[in-house]
Amino acid sequence: MGGQGADNDCVTAVRTTSRARRLVPAVMVTWLVVVTSAQSLSRRQFDLLERAVTSFAAGRVTESLVDFDELARSAPGYAPQLWQRGIALYYAGRYADCRAQFESHRLVNPADVENAAWHFLCVARAESPAAALKALLPVGSDARVPMREIYQMFQGGLRPDLVLAAAGRGIQARFYAHLYVGLHAEAVGDGARAREHIAAAADERFAEAGGYMHMVARVHLALMQTARR
Repeated sequence: MGGQGADNDCVTAVRTTSRARRLVPAVMVTWLVVVTSAQSLSRRQFDLLERAVTSFAAGRVTESLVDFDELARSAPGYAPQLWQRGIALYYAGRYADCRAQFESHRLVNPADVENAAWHFLCVARAESPAAALKALLPVGSDARVPMREIYQMFQGGLRPDLVLAAAGRGIQARFYAHLYVGLHAEAVGDGARAREHIAAAADERFAEAGGYMHMVARVHLALMQTARR
C-alpha cells in the first residue's frame, strides 16, 4: 500500500526500533516512513504510529488500533494517509470504519489499486461481494506490475491465473499477485485458493520485496491458521 502515493509526497522521517526488528525480522521495518501531504507528525504522534505498527506486526490487532485511533483523532489532517489503520480495522472486523478509512485515503492517493482492493474487502465482509463490486472505487494509473490486472480481477473481468501470469517472474510482482489473488479469493468464498495464495505471499522469500504488505500477509496467515484449529 501507499507505493504510488509515496512517490508524490514528501518523506520526512524514517526510523526503525530494535523492538520492531525483534518482532518482525523478516519484514525489516525500515519502511516506517512518515509521508506528509497534510501535516507533519509530532514526536508523540510518530510514537503512536510506531507502536501501532509494532503491535500489528505481533498480531495484537485490537491493541494496535488503540494507537491508530488515537493518532487519527490527534492528527485529523493526517488521518487520510493512514492506510495502515484501514488494514488493521479490516482484521478487527470494524468494516464500516475500514471502508471510511480507504474512502478517505483515496482523496490523498487516488491512483492506488491496493486502496480500492482493501475497500472492496471491507464492503464484501460488511455486506456482500456483489455490493463490494458495485462500490468498487475508481483508480488512476498505478504503474506497478501487476496492479492493472489485480484491479481487473476485483472488477470481475480477469481470472486469478491471468493475474499470476501477468506478474511474470519479478519477485515484487509475484508477491502482490499472490497476496491479492488470495485476498480476493477469500472475499468471494474460495477458501482453498485463499489459503494457497496467502501462504505463498507470506513466504520468507518475499519479505524484502513485500515490505509492510508481507507483514500483513504473515498476520493474515496466522489468523487463518488460528481459525482452523
